[in-house]
Amino acid sequence: MTNGRGALIALHLFLVWATMTAVVPTLGFGVVLTAWGGGAGATTLVFALGVPLTVVLLATAGIPVRTVVPLCGSLPQRLGWAVLVFVLGTLGVLAGLAAYSGDVDLGNAGTRIALTGAPYAVAAAFFVPNQWVRLGAVAALAAAVAYGGFIGPAQSRQRQHAAEVARYREHQELLYVTATPPGMRAARAEVGPASFSVEYHSVRQDAYVALVVRSPLTSRPQCPKPVEKNVTCTVDRAGVMHTVHELPADNRVITLTSRHHNAEAEVTSGMLDEPALRRLLNTLHPLSDTELEQLMREKVIDHSP
Repeated sequence: MTNGRGALIALHLFLVWATMTAVVPTLGFGVVLTAWGGGAGATTLVFALGVPLTVVLLATAGIPVRTVVPLCGSLPQRLGWAVLVFVLGTLGVLAGLAAYSGDVDLGNAGTRIALTGAPYAVAAAFFVPNQWVRLGAVAALAAAVAYGGFIGPAQSRQRQHAAEVARYREHQELLYVTATPPGMRAARAEVGPASFSVEYHSVRQDAYVALVVRSPLTSRPQCPKPVEKNVTCTVDRAGVMHTVHELPADNRVITLTSRHHNAEAEVTSGMLDEPALRRLLNTLHPLSDTELEQLMREKVIDHSP
């Protein structure tokens, strides 16, 4: 490729990019604006006038290479070339819009406007009879497909995941869990503005343990006064509150409540006895990244109002 020929091709592709970067956003904005305020008739009119005008403007970008690009040799040929470039480039723009609507990062507003003309320049490059220019167009197309179809969505998922983790971690001082009781699994977890709760269910759904970690209301656990009927409540020397709810058929629900750093932790079960609950309470520890990832992966954690 001679220097003069290369300069003509570079100017040609630049003109295609610059023309469509200026025209397509304007046309798109006009169509949206008329659709919003003027209805289908006004939208059709803007589209019917805007598209031919865009094709004519695009055809002017083929004038500098009328001796280089065969399809730009005459005015009818240039118009046909412009239609092909417009159709192919518009397909690329629509693909970009689809990727953007899927939360693929395409930069700021200025970058997105600049990218609008890129599909048309790539389409025009395929009609240039030079293998290096066409290879460049293939490389640009492959890069766009890879980013829009794979890299961009993966980055979007990572951003969404990181944002979700940050949202769960907003009240880090409350995110404590116990060791999973034997034969059980975490079936439900809920993060609230002032509490964090986890329910452990047995595999056969015949036993449960509930953990609630919340912001304390008092300096140490205190039994309510008066105590409800069929409820006994005591606080031992270690500051652990023992509450037993007597139920029919000799059943009971035991709750242990204690302070843990700047939070108050409570474990409740109708199946485990008090020593087992105490051992469980002693395993209280900050929710690790691995444990949070597992709760999110199993879709058992959620936010409460």
